[in-house]
This record gives sequence, structure tokens and C-alpha cells, in this order.
Amino acid sequence: MTEPLWIPSAARVAAANVTAFARRAGEHHGVDLADYASLHAWSVAHLEDFWNELWDQCGVIAHSRGERVLVDGERMPGARWYPDARLNFAQNLLCRQDDETAIVFHGEDRVVRELSFAQLHDRVSRLAQALAAFGVGEGDRVAGYLPNMPEAVIGMLATASLGAIWSSCSPDFGVRGVVDRFGQIAPKVLITADGYYYAGKEHDCLGKVREVLAEIPPVVHTVVVPYVNAHPAINDLGPASLIDDLLAAQSGGEIAFRQVPFNQPLYIMYSSGTTGAPKCIVHGAGGTLLKHLCEHHLHTDVKRGDRLFYFTTCGWMMWNWMVSGLACGATLVLYDGSPFHPGPERLFDLADAAGIDIFGTSAKYIDAVKKSGLEPIRTHDLASVRTILSTGSPLVPESFDFVYRSIKKDLCLSSITGGTDIVACFALGNPALPVWRGELQCLALGLDVQAFDESGRPVRGEQGELVCVRPFPSMPVGFWNDPDGRRYRAAYFEKFPGVWCHGDWVKITEHGGLVVYGRSDATLNPGGVRIGTAEIYREVEQLADVMESLVIGQDVDGDVRVVLFVVLREGLTLDDALRERIRKQIRANTTPRHVPARIVQVPDIPRTKSGKIVELTVRDVVHGRTVKNKEALANPQALEYFRDRPELAS
Repeated sequence: MTEPLWIPSAARVAAANVTAFARRAGEHHGVDLADYASLHAWSVAHLEDFWNELWDQCGVIAHSRGERVLVDGERMPGARWYPDARLNFAQNLLCRQDDETAIVFHGEDRVVRELSFAQLHDRVSRLAQALAAFGVGEGDRVAGYLPNMPEAVIGMLATASLGAIWSSCSPDFGVRGVVDRFGQIAPKVLITADGYYYAGKEHDCLGKVREVLAEIPPVVHTVVVPYVNAHPAINDLGPASLIDDLLAAQSGGEIAFRQVPFNQPLYIMYSSGTTGAPKCIVHGAGGTLLKHLCEHHLHTDVKRGDRLFYFTTCGWMMWNWMVSGLACGATLVLYDGSPFHPGPERLFDLADAAGIDIFGTSAKYIDAVKKSGLEPIRTHDLASVRTILSTGSPLVPESFDFVYRSIKKDLCLSSITGGTDIVACFALGNPALPVWRGELQCLALGLDVQAFDESGRPVRGEQGELVCVRPFPSMPVGFWNDPDGRRYRAAYFEKFPGVWCHGDWVKITEHGGLVVYGRSDATLNPGGVRIGTAEIYREVEQLADVMESLVIGQDVDGDVRVVLFVVLREGLTLDDALRERIRKQIRANTTPRHVPARIVQVPDIPRTKSGKIVELTVRDVVHGRTVKNKEALANPQALEYFRDRPELAS
């Protein structure tokens, strides 16, 4: 494509936070930062100057910063950021205490609530006092088993205000999935809802909580948030209280924010856990804050008073990412439940009703809206929406087309990529740059992101491993229960020593953007040629008869053959004619090596709780290997559709 899909207006570029930042940084350091390429180059060549400049422009609240910015910067892992700083993450997010709206919450079509910044501060103050009374202090863990609701935000902020560590998962996790996570970290307090809504139905949580409490190290106190029932029974949970009773017993007022080191653990997050027990990834307070400020303030252009929405659960890192928008003075719009209840228009109704400025979702959601036939550009106003964010899987070029054709023409569509591993992004958006079809707009400021070939040589314009060759603040503090750091180093630094290897298969484009082809460990290798799975999904899912697909490489006679599984539109059966249409679509737009040797119909595709399809797990099932942790999946029963398929026997 020779022309971008969208070009920001001169007025939007002039008003963008990143424009002001580049001008100020250039003046302070005597450099010409006239375009994004020069700004990015400066940010990675002068890491200390860049992060200090961001700290100042965003007004980070800290007891002290110290003179040292980066110690042992040549080591990765091992570099240390701001070793003399003392700050508090929650204090920076609770920077407003006025009567404007801080949180808008919609729980499907059942519950609508709002909290002002003053009310949010008051509730955090009260809960922090209650947690302190239970003995929660610096380094202790508080676990949230909650829907995406205000109490999850309050619980996290109260925990962080004490210098303690927050860890959460969504209430659709089963007992084993919760135990596999919280059992490793031994939380002192558990905060849970009594239940949740999904697709118009009520789901109980307390029955699962009773089983969880019996299997994890003793919890000092359980805090229950009434959601589906006004007066849930909690007598058999051990020491337990309803949250409103706890808050009413405290006086509120100012919060004694515990000033902690920059790398003080803030969050424990979890890998998907589909190949074994989930890895417990520990993220630090200062690094998370600074990286999120960079991404919200500069890359997403979040301004005070903006309404920021991301469709997420508390079990996905995008929840942690979204909540940090409070540090920019933004209003959070929270939604919990099915995005298609009662119909595919639900989230667009919310965008209009809540006046959302920044609308975050997943690539899979955009594709599902497209297949539903809904065209929000015809049915909704969406006047407030100026940015759409997409992540979770690669956003295919045709979905870029759909957004601009059928959702809204004048907006910044920012596909972003990163992960739980860094609770942030390696490549993302920029309101002052054009949007090119199929591309993430730019590499993240302050991150020296490159694509490496198999020999560790940087490449541009061709596919390679996504790596980062210099330290950045939101690298994990480490893994929980990994005292010598062996598991942490093995996860990211074994393939290219001293270089972060993320595990994505990507290409850096001539525009300085990024194309993601899928996980590098899921790439296909027929005849020794590496193929990104996203290249096949892009073609297959253009066909109206195909609702979803999953592709793997099957080992056969010393080679790999491409096997494609498809979920078809209701009532359809895969026949030779449709198989040939699928193969023709792939062959015409890729290469003969992309064409699957086998195409198999299945009724469902297994996926993680955050909605990511699990190619490696399906590959294990097809090859007869044991799947170790089915509890990590949202629909583990779907794995049976891939076992012992006669179509794959020869």
C-alpha cells in the first residue's frame, strides 16, 4: 500500500503530548528532535536523559529520585534503575481528589455505578487502614479474585499504598487455576466478589472460594464484595467480612503512602500456564509506573479528563495497564461481562453512553464484530472516540480496513504488542504518526527494539525474532520463588545472551513500524521455511464461512506439514469444495508452502482466559503429548476435538 489509511491533522499533531515532549527534550538537551525517528533514536541512545525527562514532564510524585538513574546498564539482566529513589505507585495514581468522575462501571446490563476521584481516594484510604489492621505491610501479598469492577481498582491501590503486592485473576478461573496461582504466592488477604455476570447469567464465586481457601496457605482474612447478591452468606469462609462493613469501620482521610524503592515488587502476574504451573512474574512499582506513563502520556496521548476504556478482565495485563491511566488524570471506564450481551453493539453503546475517548479491545473482538455484520459507523455516533487500541493477537490488514470503513474514519487505530512479561508494550501507537495498513505504528520510546535473524544479526524489512538489546525500566524484578534467577534468565536471555528475546516473530517496516506474525515458538517450518501463523489466519478468516481458525505444524516423516482447523458458520459442514476455496485463498495471497496439507472442522477453538488461542497446546494434543495444565484454559473441553483425529493419522 502506497498511502496510509489515516493521517493525523496538523492540529492533532500540534496538540499531542509527544509533540510537546519532543520539543521540550530537544531544548533541554540541545538536540533536534523534529520527527519521531529522531526522538526514538535519541531515547535509546540516551536512556538516562530520556527517562529523567519523562519523569519530569509527567510530574512523578516521589519522596526522592536520587542522582543515579541506571547502574550496571551494560548488564541484562542485572541493570538497576533509580537505585536511590523512593516513591509510592498508588500515590501517583491518586493524584486527583476532586469531585469529577474517576470510574464509570457497567456490569453488563445489570449494574451501573460511578465514583468521583474524591470517593475513590476515600475508599482506598479506608480499605488500606483495614488491610493494615490485618497485618498487611511492605512485601505482603493481597490477592483479588474479582470482576473488572471498582473494588478491584480500590483493592489494588490500597495494597500498593502500603508497599504490599497485588495479584489478581478473573472470577471465571476454576479452582485449580486459582490455586495454581495464589497457592504459589501465599496471600495474606483475599478479596473476592460473591459472583459475576456473563451473557445474562449469574455465576457464583463463593463455592469456588471455599475450595481455594482449603488448598492454599492460610489466609488471614477474606473480604467479600457483594455483586450478584446484596447479602451473601460468608459464615463458612473463616475470618471474613463484607467490604462495606470494613470500609464503614474506618475513618478515611489522608493516606500514609509507604515510600518504597523503585524496584519494590508491586504486581505478581502469571504466564498462561498452558505448559505447566504458571510462572509468577514480579513487576516493580517504579518501572511499571514510568513505563505506563510513557505509554499513556506519549504513545496514547491520554490527557486529564479523558475517558479510557479497555475491554479486559483482572486476569489480563491490560487491566493493570488500563488502571495506570489514573496517573494521567483520566477517567476509567470499566466493563465486566460479555461484549456481545445482549448483542454485538454492546461496547459501542457503552462508548456513546460513557463518552469514551480511547477505546481498547482485542483483535479477535474486532474480527468478531466484522463477522457479526454490525457496522457501528451506521448505528452509533462515536463522536468522542479518537483512538482505538487493539492487542491480544496480530490485527490483520483486513481488520484495519474494517475499522476505517465500518467503525469510524477519523481516528488513530493503534495495534499494540508487548505482554505480561513486561506489563507493557514493545511497539504501539502514536497520535502524531500515520496509520499504515497492517502495521503497528512505531517502536516504543526508550526501548531499543530490533528484529534478529537466527544468527543474532539485526534485520529490517525481513522477519526475525523480536528482541530488546538494552535495559528498560519495566523488565521484571524477577520470578517469584526463583532465588538465583535461573528460571528468569532461561525465559528471556538464553537464545541471545545479554539480549531480551521476547518470543514474537516480527518484521520492522520501512515506516519504522512493526508487523507481528505470531509467536516464534508457534511458527511453522514446512521444508525448513519459517512461516508465521498470522499469515494464514489473515487469509482464512476473510472467508465469510469461517468463524475462527487455528493452525499448527504436525511432525510427519521427518518434516512438518501444515494443519488447519476451522470453526464454520453455524449449520455448515466442511466439504471438498470449501476446502478448495480455503486453499485457493491462501495460495493466491501467500505461497504454496502456506497451503495446509490437512483442513479439519472442529466445533470450538481452545483459548486462554484472556482469549488467546493455544497453538502449542493443540500441537501437543495432536502429537499425543500430555497437556499439563488445562485449568489455564477458558474452555479445556475443546481440546478433545483435536485428539485422535483420523484425518491426521496418515
